[in-house]
Amino acid sequence: MFGMKMDIGIDLGTANVLVYLKGKGIVLREPSVVAVDKDTNRILAIGADAKQMLGRTPGNIVAIRPLRDGVIANYDITESMLRFFIEKVAGHSFVFRPRIMICIPTGVTTVEKRAVQEAAEQAGARRTQFIEEPMAAAIGAGLPVDEATGSMVVDIGGGTSDIAIISLGGIVSSSSLRIAGDKFDEALIAYVRRAFNIMIGERTAEDIKIEIAGAFPEARNKEMDVRGRSLISGLPENIRLTTAQAAQALEEPVGRVVDCVRKVLEEAPPELASDIMDHGIMLTGGGSMLYGLDELIRKRTGIPAMLAEDPLSCVALGTGKALEFADHFGDGQEMNSVFRKR
Repeated sequence: MFGMKMDIGIDLGTANVLVYLKGKGIVLREPSVVAVDKDTNRILAIGADAKQMLGRTPGNIVAIRPLRDGVIANYDITESMLRFFIEKVAGHSFVFRPRIMICIPTGVTTVEKRAVQEAAEQAGARRTQFIEEPMAAAIGAGLPVDEATGSMVVDIGGGTSDIAIISLGGIVSSSSLRIAGDKFDEALIAYVRRAFNIMIGERTAEDIKIEIAGAFPEARNKEMDVRGRSLISGLPENIRLTTAQAAQALEEPVGRVVDCVRKVLEEAPPELASDIMDHGIMLTGGGSMLYGLDELIRKRTGIPAMLAEDPLSCVALGTGKALEFADHFGDGQEMNSVFRKR
């Protein structure tokens, strides 16, 4: 154990945190949720245990998601959450502070990036490096990012959608949109409230998204019973929701993601655009698993789109693989040109 340096890759997502340990692969996958006692500010649970409490807690306990839209919304709680996950992976008394590579959305500001770096260092990192989310997603999905050919990745997480065209180990054109899985849930909640006068929670919205929703009304033909609280009587009430209704609810946020994909394609140099025509568009991240989204992108762009083999793990796997080349980089540096250094 002595002399052993520990390298950790973290996909610090709005919905989930995945931790990759060099030499071992993904060793932790937990929701980015922290349960806090409002009266004392004491943290009661982190991760899966805290997610169980979402929408089900007594008045003094709040379940907080410390990351919103891909950035830190609550600094202290993010730091506690990171520390908890690092200790869970590295053991409480890690003799060697780990080197950590963290994945960040393309659109983050310097201030937001500094906040992530400081949170990681407070949580025990010896050194922090960054990799942009679409680059990590592309590496994790097995795209030939270091070759002189264009690869396109659309990574739709909980808080952000990151879209990029990558060639020769660098991002050629990209866009980041703060519309992703969470906004899909919010759109479903708003629709049910508007159409049925019924209030549903985040967990129910997520179930609808997974079970019956589609990227367009004809994507599939399913329905489910949804239970919520009537805004008229205040009592629990059941309604029946169909794929077509869920697709109608999602039309605006999904449409904006697809428009963004088109915009990045339009900005691509012609040679790379023709490569992408040949190879297609790779979809990664939990939000990309929305039923029929690959088909909708194909319809709107004329280019085939396919879901990665393990969409939820791509970013963490890519962050882990990038650790292998991390020695070339200084602290707080981004690893966009990770492969150019080889």
